Amino acid sequence: MVTTGLLIRVEAKPDRVDDVEARFKTVVDIVRQEGLAVAWFALRLGPASFAIFDVFKDDADRDAHLTANGPALEAAGADLFLQAPDISTVRVIAATLPGE
Repeated sequence: MVTTGLLIRVEAKPDRVDDVEARFKTVVDIVRQEGLAVAWFALRLGPASFAIFDVFKDDADRDAHLTANGPALEAAGADLFLQAPDISTVRVIAATLPGE
């Protein structure tokens, strides 16, 4: 069961949209290897708007994931994003996942 998650929104610089999409496609492998996220999604919300939504079984896993990956996201931000990523912690109140 998942109880908590992250919703991270970013706006790509106009000349870096393709780079943001490519970066998110490679990050999924890092998240898989880490093994903390129960589910992880990279989303394209508009022409230059992106988001990451991931869920975790508890706050400890979410916090460990954010501690491990937050600095890399912030570092990429200066080069790829118009402004710093908007990182929100969320509570999952209902979900359906394979195997549940």
